[in-house]
Amino acid sequence: MNQAQNPLTPFAPETASADVAASDAHHEQLASLLKAAGDPLRLDIVRVLAQDSFGVLELCQIFSMKQSGMSHHLKVLTSAGLLTSRREGNSIFYRRAFFAPDHPLAALQQQLFNTLDQQPLSAALVHQLQQLHQERSQAAQLFFNDNAHKFREQQDLIASYPVYAEPMSQLLNSTLLPARHLVLEVGPGEGEFLAVLAQRFTQVVALDNAQTLLDKARGFAAAKNLRNIEFIHGDTRSLEQHRVLADCIVMNMVLHHTPSPADIFADLSKVLTPGGALLITDLCRHEQIWAREACGDLWQGFEPQDFTRWAQAAGLDEGQSVYFALRNGFQIQLRQFFKPRANAIA
Repeated sequence: MNQAQNPLTPFAPETASADVAASDAHHEQLASLLKAAGDPLRLDIVRVLAQDSFGVLELCQIFSMKQSGMSHHLKVLTSAGLLTSRREGNSIFYRRAFFAPDHPLAALQQQLFNTLDQQPLSAALVHQLQQLHQERSQAAQLFFNDNAHKFREQQDLIASYPVYAEPMSQLLNSTLLPARHLVLEVGPGEGEFLAVLAQRFTQVVALDNAQTLLDKARGFAAAKNLRNIEFIHGDTRSLEQHRVLADCIVMNMVLHHTPSPADIFADLSKVLTPGGALLITDLCRHEQIWAREACGDLWQGFEPQDFTRWAQAAGLDEGQSVYFALRNGFQIQLRQFFKPRANAIA
């Protein structure tokens, strides 16, 4: 009988051994994941990290426990593939990890996350999170109030206004909007991009939580005789109170200064008209630690999938993405997101 007629497949010991080894590894990871998920405190840690990233000491503050105990739980969760870590300055920050879609445990991990996210956090944890976000926000606000006179100098250390103004203008021009009645710029800095927006929209709203920078932006607008701009001192949580409903929202180099970027996405989605667009310029993930102290950065940039995940959680659809590198080693990401129209949701 020749080989073509032989119904038996030749046995390959090395292939079988590899399959067994892979199966054993998956079983071990499954046991590790189930062990990590078997502790109520560890589940609460995963819940808190649903849309944010926290340092070890911040998590100790949230859960009122010692660093040694928290470090142990974080190690168990990381080993199980539920959390991942990255360095922000001198601190290690933790956030949720996500298996690749073809990973054998991806469905189980996602189901665990979905189940946890349906459970409300305790009032005590919510209070601790609010307090921590307030501390982050106050630190950033204090930095910009104290350093407003050096804003341009600090900005130029990373990405000067001309670097991102033209690409953002091009993206804005190519973005299809339901109307061009009102545009919101979050964190306008010294106000330069307000001149671009004032020419393209009937009304412009400039929002900033640093009064000194808002005053600079107001002075710029007055000097340019821009009469269709309203200035609001506050953060994104105050927009609904001011009844802002925007056809377009722009944020240039702002998110890496905010205490909770995921919350920013959620806040802005609420005040965006159906079909409206959110346009963001910000840093890609980097290891330039000096930027935290020199420029008041809370985050060392972001992975592209961070924006995608936060936008999806806020009910936004992803549009165009543009990436470009700078000679100083930083990389910029320009992102576009849309709020679905009512008929698209139905």
